[in-house]
Amino acid sequence: MVSKEKYTVILPTYNERRNLPIIVWLLNRTFTEHELDYEIIIVDDASPDGTLEVAKQLQKLYSPSHIVLKPRPGKLGLGTAYVHGLAHATGSFVIIMDADFSHHPSSIPSFIRIQKETNCDIVTGTRYAGQGAGVHGWDLKRKLVSRGANIFADTVLRPGVSDLTGSFRLYRREVLEQLVKEVAGKGFMFQMELMVRAKAGGWKVEECPIRFVDRVYGESKLGGDEIVEYAKGVLSLWLNV
Repeated sequence: MVSKEKYTVILPTYNERRNLPIIVWLLNRTFTEHELDYEIIIVDDASPDGTLEVAKQLQKLYSPSHIVLKPRPGKLGLGTAYVHGLAHATGSFVIIMDADFSHHPSSIPSFIRIQKETNCDIVTGTRYAGQGAGVHGWDLKRKLVSRGANIFADTVLRPGVSDLTGSFRLYRREVLEQLVKEVAGKGFMFQMELMVRAKAGGWKVEECPIRFVDRVYGESKLGGDEIVEYAKGVLSLWLNV
């Protein structure tokens, strides 16, 4: 796969010291093997475990042209981390994903292929539709919460995608820049609102089946407060979009 396009990966990090070197190595291997130009923008929110120091070493190893560091002074939220990274992106396409191996870089060539074949504006990873899709490493309770959240949002909002809460996506940069100007949601709501507004705005969206694997190191950032805010956010989008 040879492409003249440049791809920007935005990686928000918080306490990802052990995960970051491996995910960066996998990303570099994926882009290099497929002869794709890329940059990885690491947005670290003052991780107390030394994630930023690890990122600085990775920048020396892979070069500043491939590893771009845009740290922030504190934990300011997932949505704003993507906005912050986007402001420094130079690629024509932007990939957003987690740094904890929940999203494997091996899916990226499929995202790019689907975008080229369909000329779509967004490719979103789905855990719930298509051959090969699935979730691994979650207990039954978490699977039910995630599936229930998607069913709830689909019933209320009817967005036309099977995995509204997913956060592994490829965007045309100009489309993402337009969407973030309209989004009011923060945290985990940010991803859902992006997709709802994209569909409402007529942007072309395609899905790519992915295998979601629970994080290798560290703890999930999803808590009870985020679940409550999610439910409130769904209803807010229903009223306003």
